[in-house]
Amino acid sequence: MTSPTATRAPAPTPPPTGGGGSLSRAGATRGKLVTDILLAALFSLVSLPFALLGNWVDLVALSLFGIALAVRRLSPGWALALAWIAALAQMIALRDLQLYDAAVLGVLYSTASHGGRLVKWLGLASAGVGAVIATLYLGLVKSIFGTYEGVPDNILQTLLVLGILFVGAIAVLVLAWVAGLLVRAVRDSREVRRREEVATRERELAQYRYVVEQERNRIARDMHDVVAHSLAVVIAQADGARFAASTRPETAIDALGTISGVARGALGDVRLLLAELRHAEGNAPQPVLDDLDELLGQLRNAGLDVRFSEDGERVPLGTGHQIAVYRIVQEALTNALRHGDTTLPVLVGFGWSASGVRIEVVNAMRADDSSESSGTRHGIPGMRERAQLTGGSLTADVGSDRRFHVVAVIPSIPAAPIAQPGRSL
Repeated sequence: MTSPTATRAPAPTPPPTGGGGSLSRAGATRGKLVTDILLAALFSLVSLPFALLGNWVDLVALSLFGIALAVRRLSPGWALALAWIAALAQMIALRDLQLYDAAVLGVLYSTASHGGRLVKWLGLASAGVGAVIATLYLGLVKSIFGTYEGVPDNILQTLLVLGILFVGAIAVLVLAWVAGLLVRAVRDSREVRRREEVATRERELAQYRYVVEQERNRIARDMHDVVAHSLAVVIAQADGARFAASTRPETAIDALGTISGVARGALGDVRLLLAELRHAEGNAPQPVLDDLDELLGQLRNAGLDVRFSEDGERVPLGTGHQIAVYRIVQEALTNALRHGDTTLPVLVGFGWSASGVRIEVVNAMRADDSSESSGTRHGIPGMRERAQLTGGSLTADVGSDRRFHVVAVIPSIPAAPIAQPGRSL
């Protein structure tokens, strides 16, 4: 039987959980550090011959730049500080530009790509300040104190040279920083998409679990209704057959036939419900209002005096609503058979209106029944849940007349509006 409130859905792939995430991140960090160390060592080896042509300051600067490249992703802030120390040492010693100075580009790239908010903006500021310092160092300091030719006599020519040096330096340094910022943006975008996918999978998993829980509750209700009703009928018929076997054998034979039929029907229903639990396709029992006559007949044969009345004109009810009506009546009558006084009639009344149907089942209670709810511990909550799932309500209590009253209200399906000639809906 398909549920009116839930349908099966394929189980989504659960998102990765557990403690493996921290281990994988630690492994990724170690892998990045090893890669950076190898690349820094390779860069240092390539730059070493040029540094050997200078003096010990070049070797120190090369070492500092190499260390900065090795830790540029692990600690971009320290890498930036080491690069500044190496550059300042090189300028204080009035050393010329070397190949290892290209390490500054890698450090600036890493501040934008891997640094925090403060380190990222310190990288941009370093690019600007570094461009100014490099321009003054190469355009003025080296010309005055270094091996370059003296300062040009023409001030315009001096400004032009400084301008060209500044534009070149700022372009190269800021370009390295911007490249890191773009890579960071792409990486963050991928991370956002990954998190969205994980959130979507978690949401789908939660929805799937909710659907499964609803389906399990529905099958449990159906199982309870089928088994409880069938066993109640079988017990009543077996008791009657046992007492009538010696005096009225034909009555006992009829009772045994009823027991056989009810048991076979219950067995078929249980098999179909179990097939649903195994996710097998099949048509589970779908009782509707037209099946109420057969239900009342079974209970009358079991010895219950059921008196049915119906007022008003029937209105359309959906399949799920009809199932709820059938199961509520079935459970109420089963409780009356098991826990009520079967010598007195049980009244079943349907009151139809435009808004739906009002169901009332009233049965007398046994005088020696000390536990009113022992047999309905699961039945009454199940009936109430069925009524609520249709948008209705259900109450079950003992009245002042010592009779047990079950009252349920099941709403109808609103009628579709009828189009009038010349008017659009």
